[in-house]
Amino acid sequence: MNLSLLQETTPDCLWTQAGVVSQKKCRQEFTCTLCRFEKAMTRVCRNNEQLKENGLSPKGRTADFVYWTDRLLKMPVSKRPCIHHMKGHIDFKTCTKAYHCIDCEFEQYFYDQFKVHTVLKPVDFENIHGISLPGGYYLHPGHTWIKIEDQGMVRMGIDDFSARLFGKFDGASIPLMGKKLNRDQPALTLTREGHKVSFASPVSGVIVDVNPRISATPGLINEAPYTDGWLVLLYCPNLKQDLKHLLFMETSREFLDTTVNRLYAFLEEEAGIKAADGGTLVPDIFGNLPGISWDRLVKEFIAQGP
Repeated sequence: MNLSLLQETTPDCLWTQAGVVSQKKCRQEFTCTLCRFEKAMTRVCRNNEQLKENGLSPKGRTADFVYWTDRLLKMPVSKRPCIHHMKGHIDFKTCTKAYHCIDCEFEQYFYDQFKVHTVLKPVDFENIHGISLPGGYYLHPGHTWIKIEDQGMVRMGIDDFSARLFGKFDGASIPLMGKKLNRDQPALTLTREGHKVSFASPVSGVIVDVNPRISATPGLINEAPYTDGWLVLLYCPNLKQDLKHLLFMETSREFLDTTVNRLYAFLEEEAGIKAADGGTLVPDIFGNLPGISWDRLVKEFIAQGP
C-alpha cells in the first residue's frame, strides 16, 4: 500500500513527460545533474546522434531515443511546456526559447524570486547572551548552520558566534559548484588579515550555488550571517539522516548558552576580562584582544573535524 501511494505521488521524470520513455519516476527531485538515469539517457542519445551523422541507423530498443528537449520541440509552440511547469513549480506556461533556458527572461526572474523569498525573508531571532539564534535553522557544533529550502536543497553559512569571534572577514575560499562536501569535514575557509579559519560542513551534499556577493563583499558574512551572508546552496540526498546529527531549537539554545559561558571563562582566564552581568559580546572579539592569538581562538571554539 505504501509503494502504491509512492508511485501515485512521485512526479514523472522529464524523459517520461516528454514521451521518450514510459513509466519512469523522478527520485532526484529534478536535480538532473546528479541522476544516473539522466547520464545514461544522455549517452544513448549522443550515440544515436553520432551514428546518424555518420550515415548509420541506430539499432535495438534505444534506436528511437532522442533528447527529451528535442522530442518536445516537435510539438507546436503553444503546447511546449516550460520546464518549471514540468517540475511542478508553476501552472502551465509555454516555452518560447526552444529550451535554451539561459536566454529566457522568465528563467532569470524565477530564480531571482526564489532567492529573494528564501534568502531575504525576515527571520525571527532569539538573543542568547547577545548572540543571534534564528528560528528554524539547524546548527552544527563547528558553528555552521543550514536552512532547509526546497526539493532537497539547504542553504549554509556560519553562525553569529563565529562572526563575532573573528570579526570582519576580508576573504573567502569557497569550493566551486559541483563540489561534493562531506558532513563534519572542512568545507570552506574564511580569512582576515592573513589569518585563516576553516569551517566544517553540517551535512553531506553537492554545491549547486555559491553566494556571488561574498567574493566582492566578504563583510556580508559578519553583517548578516543568516541572510545576505549565506555561503553555499547544497543538494543533500541524505538530508534526513544528516539532520539527526545537528542541533535544533532547544539543543541549539543550550549549545550557544554553554559556548558563550565557555568564552566568558576563557576571556577571564586569558585576558583578565570579567563579563559583566547582562553584558553582551562585542562584534569583533579578536580585534579587541591583541594578546590572544587567532589560532588559539580557532582551537578553543571552532571544531575542525572529527
